Amino acid sequence: MFKPMGVISSALLGLASPLALATEAPLAFAFTDAQLQWGPCPDFIPKGCEIVVLHGDPAQANADVFFKVPASFTIPDHWHTSAERMVLVSGELHVTYEDRPTMVLKAGMYAYGPARLAHRAVCGSGAPCVLFIAFEAPVDAVADKAGNE
Repeated sequence: MFKPMGVISSALLGLASPLALATEAPLAFAFTDAQLQWGPCPDFIPKGCEIVVLHGDPAQANADVFFKVPASFTIPDHWHTSAERMVLVSGELHVTYEDRPTMVLKAGMYAYGPARLAHRAVCGSGAPCVLFIAFEAPVDAVADKAGNE
């Protein structure tokens, strides 16, 4: 049954104590912010790929990252232990999950990637691709199409 967002939001807010909400500082970042410290992606992804942790500890659950690749860049087959909740911030990204049709993400689009499902992607030629990714489990990327260890 559909419930209006106001009712759902009020119910969810009632679950958290004011003390719990106040323990973390609020954050806001643009992918162009100079204070972001971009680093290299895993070795199986070609040079030119960069990643930055925005919030959380990548060795723990619930870390948020920006993932950036140049225009016309190919991200090879890989999978993650965690599911991914993503929003494309910049560019056009063609993502293909194993045995599924290619999804074309444009800036502002949301995508969900199930845990352990192999996928690959190609950034369009018009602009670099920047993807916001929220990982549910610790951050990893495995260069293996099988999706199991």
